[in-house]
Amino acid sequence: MATVEPGIARHYEISGLERILAALADTGVEIAFLSADDLAAVDEFHIGGVAATRELIDRMGLKPGARLLDIGSGIGGPARFAANNAGADVTGIDLTQSYVDTAASLSKRVGMDGKTRFVQGSALDMPFDKASFDAAMILHVGMNLPDKRRLMSEAARVLKPGGVFAIYDVMRLKDGALTYPLPWASDETMSFVAGPDNYRSTATAAGFSVTAERPRGAFAIEFFAKMRARMAAAQAEGKKPPPGVGLVMGEDARTKIANLTAALEGGILAPVEMLLRLG
Repeated sequence: MATVEPGIARHYEISGLERILAALADTGVEIAFLSADDLAAVDEFHIGGVAATRELIDRMGLKPGARLLDIGSGIGGPARFAANNAGADVTGIDLTQSYVDTAASLSKRVGMDGKTRFVQGSALDMPFDKASFDAAMILHVGMNLPDKRRLMSEAARVLKPGGVFAIYDVMRLKDGALTYPLPWASDETMSFVAGPDNYRSTATAAGFSVTAERPRGAFAIEFFAKMRARMAAAQAEGKKPPPGVGLVMGEDARTKIANLTAALEGGILAPVEMLLRLG
C-alpha cells in the first residue's frame, strides 16, 4: 500500500482554499459571512452531494454528542453536515494534506472548528485508539483502498461495540471495462472498485453485521442528468456554470464525470449504500 498511497494523494491535490472562495464569491456569496450551507455545492465530493449525505446520516440514527469518524473526509462537507444536523462530534481523516488543511480552514470560517477536526492519515492504519468512536462513515472512499479487509478491521478496531459503520461507495455491479480518468483515479493503478459481495464478506470477517443495503444507480444517473442540465442552461444564458465539485476535481472534471456517467448508465458501476453494525 505504501507504493499506492502517494499517487492517490497526488491525484486529489488541490490548489487551495482561495479558488473555492473566489468561485463562491462570483455567485454572490458573502464570503465574510460564509455559512456551512453556502459550501454545499463544493464540499460534498460524491454522487448526490448533500442530498446523499443527508440520507446516509439520517439512516445512521446518530444521537446528539455521538463521536463520529469520517474516513476519507475530503474538504469536510459531510463532517460539517453531521455536526450541524445530527449534533455529532466529528473527526475526519484524509490521506491528502491539502484536503485536511482546506477542511480545517473552511470549518473555522463557518464557526465549526469546535465541532469538527481533521487529521492526515491512512484509512488502513488510523492513528486512533481502540473503541474511540460511536459511529463511522465513508463516502466514496473504498474505490481507492486495495485492501477492504484492512479497512473493515480498522473500522472495527476504532468503533465501540454496537457502533454503526455507514458506507456509501461506488461499487462494481457487473463486468465491463472502465474508461479513465475517473473522479477517484487517473488510471487503473489507483482504482480498486469492488462489488457488494466483497464489502459484505470483509465486513462479516471483521465482526460486522449488515443491517441495510440499497443500490443507488438510478439516483446517480438522475443526479448527473440534472448537473448537465444546469450547466447547459448557464451556457445558453451566457453565464458561468454554477460552482460544483469540479473545483475540487481539477481541470479534467468534465472527462472524469463523463466516464463515470457512461459506466453508471451501462450498469457496470453504481453507488451502493450499506449500513453495518459491530458485534
